[in-house]
Amino acid sequence: MLLPLVIATLLFISGFTLLAVWAERKVSAYIQDRLGPMETGPFGLFQTLADVIKLVLKESIIPAAADRALFVWAPVVIFVSVLAGFAALPWGPGVIGSRLDIGLLFILGVVAIDVIGMLMAGWGASNKYALLGAARAVAQIISYEIPAAAALLAAVLLFGTLDLQQLTAAQGIYAAEPVRLWGLWDLSGTGGFPAWAVVRYPHLLLAWLIYFIASLAECNRAPFDIPEAESELVAGFHVEYGGFRFALVMLSEYGKMLLVSLIGAVVFWGGWNTPLPNLPGLPLADWTTGAPGTAAGLLWGLCWLLAKAFFFVFLQMWIRWTYPRVRVDQLMQLGWKYLTPAALLLLALSAVWRVAETGGW
Repeated sequence: MLLPLVIATLLFISGFTLLAVWAERKVSAYIQDRLGPMETGPFGLFQTLADVIKLVLKESIIPAAADRALFVWAPVVIFVSVLAGFAALPWGPGVIGSRLDIGLLFILGVVAIDVIGMLMAGWGASNKYALLGAARAVAQIISYEIPAAAALLAAVLLFGTLDLQQLTAAQGIYAAEPVRLWGLWDLSGTGGFPAWAVVRYPHLLLAWLIYFIASLAECNRAPFDIPEAESELVAGFHVEYGGFRFALVMLSEYGKMLLVSLIGAVVFWGGWNTPLPNLPGLPLADWTTGAPGTAAGLLWGLCWLLAKAFFFVFLQMWIRWTYPRVRVDQLMQLGWKYLTPAALLLLALSAVWRVAETGGW
């Protein structure tokens, strides 16, 4: 059972990457008042596929001065760490790859391993630009893991679980505990967007914003793409890579974009739950949420979850082609002086809210 799930996830990430690269080219083109890919296939849809074929057929060159083992295995470490993060994600009611009591903690831990792969790539290439890019990537990811994790824990404290399936169910019609809006109105059984974390607990909207900004830095996306700064480091830690290994690094980057978007959707925006609430005489949430373990549950869950995640991916693309790259000192200042204290403050606020909500005073 495990192997088919791994293959299905791999095919899904590959298909998403093909469409995401094409979509990003189109988004950047519209922002810059041009057309983007138009020649290869209808609306240029096959352009990315042609690029992948070109990369796969290219000769894989290893620099003479490179550390061969580190250089060869670095893209594999990066990709496997990102791929493993999809294991604990809930895709629908009762549909999850690996049901873990510490699912969110597992994802945060396993995805952080990709920084080791980046360091391996930068060091193993024996290239000063690659090494500088790797050093920047390590400093950046370590700095932004803290506010991202604290922002996620602000939601975890309120729901009392690290199991992402339980956390998602608590934001819909299958909630085991009473659903209270702002701690005042009981909306149990209503479902829809009023049950989502960012609506029930207003401060979690700020927590999601912190998480989203931190996720941009973790994915090395503009305006925090200084590890790959073309104007300074050519391409950063993967400057010496070409062919299939370069394709694997790009697959990891877009896979991580999707992964952080899915995590944000699950923790803050209801995950696979429908945005439509049950109204008197009109059970919209019941109609648009399938029963656990059924095909309808999987289809509805995938529909809502992917719609939210793809919207956040679009935001990442929009921001990349809108804002200029920040300096290294500005990046570190934002992470340590502003995002980290703000995330810890929201974490403390969630603790106080939880105690007040459960009558623990």
